Amino acid sequence: MSILIVTGIEGARNCAAVVGAQLGMDVEVAEGRKQALASLKQREFSVVVVDDTLAECDPAAAEMIWERSSLAIPLQINFALSGAARLIREIRAALHRREREQMLARRAAAVAIETELKSTVAGLLLHSQLALSGSEVPPLVADKLRMVADLAGNLRRQLSVPLSTQTDLRRESAA
Repeated sequence: MSILIVTGIEGARNCAAVVGAQLGMDVEVAEGRKQALASLKQREFSVVVVDDTLAECDPAAAEMIWERSSLAIPLQINFALSGAARLIREIRAALHRREREQMLARRAAAVAIETELKSTVAGLLLHSQLALSGSEVPPLVADKLRMVADLAGNLRRQLSVPLSTQTDLRRESAA
């Protein structure tokens, strides 16, 4: 993970060194739009910090930087008023927010997938049992339908166990 700081302020490299040491991340300093855009072309950054002065003096440049920042967290800070400690707090807070958002998104995706799977399995189970209840089902087809019903029933039982319990069971069986 790395950080790009875009500022022309004196002492930016010293500030970047302190930020990098405190956060355990690589920090690159770009003194203007051209350097920032070149850096963004070369690699991905976790956080892109743009000096408030640059953003206000050249909003088009700031917009170009934000557009090319990809998935980096955008931060705009006034370096003339903020020290390294505040910058570190802001970056840390932004990284924690991103982590929480990603965790919530993963949970929501897992719930959506689980709901979809349960619905599909219920449909498979219902339709295979309905087909088996018919009297005109050839024996070979009936055997296959029973197999589908059994598989769907097993999958339904597995899906009824909470996700955290399944993870615990897998860990125990792997040990």
